[in-house]
Amino acid sequence: MAMLEINDIHTYYGNIQALRGISLKVEQGEIVTLIGANGAGKTTTLRTICGLIKPRQGSVYLEGENLINYKAHEIVYKGVAMVPEGRGIFAKLTVLENLEMGAFSRTDTKGIQDDLEFVYELFPRLKERRNQVSGTLSGGEQQMLATARALMARPRLLLMDEPSMGLAPILVEGIFETIVQINKEGTTILLVEQNATMALSVAHRGYVLQTGEIVLQDTAANLKQNEMVQKAYLGID
Repeated sequence: MAMLEINDIHTYYGNIQALRGISLKVEQGEIVTLIGANGAGKTTTLRTICGLIKPRQGSVYLEGENLINYKAHEIVYKGVAMVPEGRGIFAKLTVLENLEMGAFSRTDTKGIQDDLEFVYELFPRLKERRNQVSGTLSGGEQQMLATARALMARPRLLLMDEPSMGLAPILVEGIFETIVQINKEGTTILLVEQNATMALSVAHRGYVLQTGEIVLQDTAANLKQNEMVQKAYLGID
């Protein structure tokens, strides 16, 4: 049974159809990436999975359970967390308060403390700045915080939306190294990323979206060698 299985999803914004029959799978322990141009439907796919948008048709299964009728906060309880595009941190709260907000769905005090230590190990800079107001962090630090906050929910499935957006190249490499490390610790990841080169370098498999439809799916290694992908997304003529 797949960790995540999406079947024939049709999602709309008003009368505008954003997703046109999307189907995909993410197996337990995988990193799967969605690549595509702006407006292809990548973020809409993630927002549909985590319940922020309700599709008009289709199903979203997490380990065999259909999530369609659950609200967004209930889906967090089911084991799905999202690192949103643009980070979405609570700018007026401290780093520690943001992390505590990430654990809102949990009551296991000892486990929360253990995970706090885990994310501090993963992102030592956050530990140094744990009492700092989050809105004063750098862009890279805010991305670390957004990721760490999602991990505090102890998700089985982590959705990541454009984690490298707006970051300097040297920071991008660090973020992707962290994604690999999180995955090795046992978290399954569905990654949306415009930096297709980096995304395919860490993913096991990938899907290519164009105007709300999946037009290609394969292993990450094969997608890197695909002529259409190279021309459209990897900058190779």
